[in-house]
Amino acid sequence: MYRYSAENGFSLYEKREELRRVIQSKHFVNSPKKSRFLEFIAEQTFQGNSDKLNEYLIGTEVYERGADFDQQRDPIVRVQAHEIRRLLKKYYEEDGSRSLIRMELPPGHYVPVFSRMEQPEREEGLDGMEQAKDGRAAASVSSVNRLLLAATIVLACGCAALAFVLARRASSPPAQHAAATLPPNLDWFWHPFLPPADAPLIVIPNHPLLRAAHGGDSEQTWASGHEIPKASLPEFRDTIHFRELKRFVFVPSLTDFTSVGETLGLVDLCEMFFRMGDTCRVQQSRLLDFDEIKDNNVILLGGNQSWSGRVFLNVQGFRFQDGVIINSNPRPGEKAIYKPEFDPVTNQLTRDYALVLMLPNERKANRVLLIYGIYTQGSQAAIEFLTTPEKMAQLRSALAGLSADHKTPPQYFQVLLTTTVENAVPGNATVVAVRAVAN
Repeated sequence: MYRYSAENGFSLYEKREELRRVIQSKHFVNSPKKSRFLEFIAEQTFQGNSDKLNEYLIGTEVYERGADFDQQRDPIVRVQAHEIRRLLKKYYEEDGSRSLIRMELPPGHYVPVFSRMEQPEREEGLDGMEQAKDGRAAASVSSVNRLLLAATIVLACGCAALAFVLARRASSPPAQHAAATLPPNLDWFWHPFLPPADAPLIVIPNHPLLRAAHGGDSEQTWASGHEIPKASLPEFRDTIHFRELKRFVFVPSLTDFTSVGETLGLVDLCEMFFRMGDTCRVQQSRLLDFDEIKDNNVILLGGNQSWSGRVFLNVQGFRFQDGVIINSNPRPGEKAIYKPEFDPVTNQLTRDYALVLMLPNERKANRVLLIYGIYTQGSQAAIEFLTTPEKMAQLRSALAGLSADHKTPPQYFQVLLTTTVENAVPGNATVVAVRAVAN
């Protein structure tokens, strides 16, 4: 049996991670309104607005009932809250039964409560059986997703691996390389990450993917794979994989490759820090814990890692959600949702968007910089933008326009960028919109 204990010492990351697991579960993933309900009340609570949560606010904000919403005549919020409580109970009886945190919505209230689940010691053999069961469940991927992921990885893995190796080889700057000075158009942005501050920790994403199994893999790896007949993948006919691999068996992996755009951008960042006489500290997202983030200046690359959008979410500005960028408060000339664009004939990506967030770390002396595109091309374009003096002069001017004196950029901010994409290669990124973030 598990025991539950009230626990007020949760980090914001832990709460947001539990919220993410709940709304991505089978009980909520196909119910966008219920997910929005739960996310809205949780985020309001995280931001210290729990005292403002009531039936009227939820009805107007989540269910768009309008200013004349009468909760006595329209019980939509109460009905949905009851259903959410039922689904939360089912989630923790099934998918979330092993979770160490429990998220609840007490009857008659709209403020979520988080409790810690105290887990008794478990026998090693039982843990092994359950891990194996989890592995088999994770390997159950639809054939369509397998095809899409496999196509992406087989085409990209060579380039990504090469770029990553080059970046790691440069992990120590040459001893004879003298520290340079950044141009003013770059220094205003990068100064908090440069000496005398400690070198920032750059975090690259570990995206879940399927890779092609090969002769060096174990029998267990092959047994966990998903085979797709070669004849069904004519796009690969001219690749070395098609010629060398007798079978197309794809296996799940969290460790083998990283994203191409983020990796190429990593090289640009490391080169800039090397020129300043600094080191380049690189970490995989899966090996990072929250204490490391709090203790460092941190640069997070890629929005699909757990340390990105949902941990450092600013719901009043732009946020990455479900493959689009949502603009919570559109200003004149802006869209409420920014979606990537594709060629109607070839279905090739032609436009991507990226977010750049400069935020205070939990320890205010440090910063957290998030750089991520909807696709990997957006991430690459954003990093190229942030390391190009001419582009950064434009960004500084746009941000300065938000301040009272129209000269000094805000200390913390959000930037929405867009880039054209041709043949899977990003073009020049441009600024779409900027927002100041309150200290």
